[in-house]
Amino acid sequence: MAAVTDRSDLEPVVAAQAREPNGGLVAMPDAFLSANRVELTSLAARYRLPALYNYRAFAEVCLMSYGNDALDNYRRSAIYVDRILKGEKPADLPVQVPTKYELVINLKTARALGIDVPPTLLARADEVIE
Repeated sequence: MAAVTDRSDLEPVVAAQAREPNGGLVAMPDAFLSANRVELTSLAARYRLPALYNYRAFAEVCLMSYGNDALDNYRRSAIYVDRILKGEKPADLPVQVPTKYELVINLKTARALGIDVPPTLLARADEVIE
């Protein structure tokens, strides 16, 4: 595990993970990693490092993503906005947590990395990118 808070730390961390036997990268939800997503995904590809991200947007260029469905969260937040505009106090509203999660697997990236994705995992995926 390595916490990265500076762009200059990205490559050394990715390179170190790539040297590990069966190394991989799991990017946690973080504003810094999202802001540096292009560089992070490019480094993972250059070092041929399997990477898992929590945001669907990363799945186009990485091995897979698993996280909450942002569109579902936005739809549900509209209900809160409506309730607040009708006079309810935000402090009186219950805390919301994501209820819908999605698994996206990129088979093109898996093939490039020489990874065989088990059929059982493919069957569980919400989307498979060929």
